Amino acid sequence: MAGQAIRILGIDPGLRRTGWGLIESDGNRLIHVACGSVETSERADLAARLVTIHDGLIKVIEQYAPHEAAVENTFVNGNAASTLKLGQARGIAMLVPARAGLTVAEYAPNLVKKTVVGAGHAEKAQIRMMIGVLLPKADPQSEDAADALAIAICHAHHRVSVVLKARMKAVAQ
Repeated sequence: MAGQAIRILGIDPGLRRTGWGLIESDGNRLIHVACGSVETSERADLAARLVTIHDGLIKVIEQYAPHEAAVENTFVNGNAASTLKLGQARGIAMLVPARAGLTVAEYAPNLVKKTVVGAGHAEKAQIRMMIGVLLPKADPQSEDAADALAIAICHAHHRVSVVLKARMKAVAQ
């Protein structure tokens, strides 16, 4: 796809809200396409919530036809049950684009922050401010959507090495 814009889907997995953001990367130029979040009901059981995330992400992929996807790595917190549930939402966030034939890259939260803000321990407000600078037409309605755009931006900056690594791994198998 050399010389063409690459459409990147960034996904910020969460059980309550899974943020998604689409950008196009054309050389050094980043263009906002769309963003939003898939929300689940806290009253629904876990399986139903995972289905909602699954179906929501399928709709996003069908509507916007991204070329590649990027998902934020799960950080481990003190609550093992919450971490496990987040991991299940993250599994869906990786499965859906992979089943659609997209390359799925993973990025640590600190790398996303460092790429977008310049500091690995940036606050949410700093991320939103930089999203406004890097993607002036973007108006994410939630922190999850803003984080998903940040993940897509991170992938746009690091994608060449990630894609090459994936291709080399596929050739070796």
